[in-house]
Amino acid sequence: MAVIHKTTMEPTKLELLAEWLPTRAWYTAPEGGADPAKAGGFRLDDPAGEVGVEFMVVTEGDGPGAAAYLVPLTYRGAPLEGAEDALIGTSEHGVLGTRWIYDGAHDPVLVAELYALLTGRAKAQAQSVNDTVDTTVTVTPVRAGTAPAELVEATDTPDGTTVAFRTADTLDRLTLRRALTAGQPAGDRGGVTAEWQLPDGRTVRGAFVVVDEAV
Repeated sequence: MAVIHKTTMEPTKLELLAEWLPTRAWYTAPEGGADPAKAGGFRLDDPAGEVGVEFMVVTEGDGPGAAAYLVPLTYRGAPLEGAEDALIGTSEHGVLGTRWIYDGAHDPVLVAELYALLTGRAKAQAQSVNDTVDTTVTVTPVRAGTAPAELVEATDTPDGTTVAFRTADTLDRLTLRRALTAGQPAGDRGGVTAEWQLPDGRTVRGAFVVVDEAV
């Protein structure tokens, strides 16, 4: 299990995201500077214990029209080769030292563990509590499989991030819903729905991940 340290990060994740979010194709908030607030999410465990994997939700704005974004993050102790374009930034962790923080949709560890979640071989973990399954995360499973998922390509669009991954002899796709919509289902091909909190305190849920057709 991943260990969640109660310590500082400098700069913080939200400070890094305030600079990074407006550069994304799927970012829709008004111009003038991002001001994200943490609003929910969950974690997955890297079996090797080397990479932190988090699905974070941030909100911007007030009232029912507030925007909500899914930001899958990975935390590494060294740069990920070939992933320079996916680097969100670096931060000094109070216990672990320098951490390289990536958009996890472009990180092979996150994609592999997301596929493990979709096939029932992994469980969503609480975002801020050690060794605790997050029972609010709902998985619509895909076909059973034991072969690991290998990231082939991740493409950002105004609608989200499409991830192509290979399992054994099959190439499949899934979509990470980056601009979240309350009440949106995952669909019957497979996916993940989870909760986040609106600025007014209400808790809502919707699709984080939707599995697309095999190609």
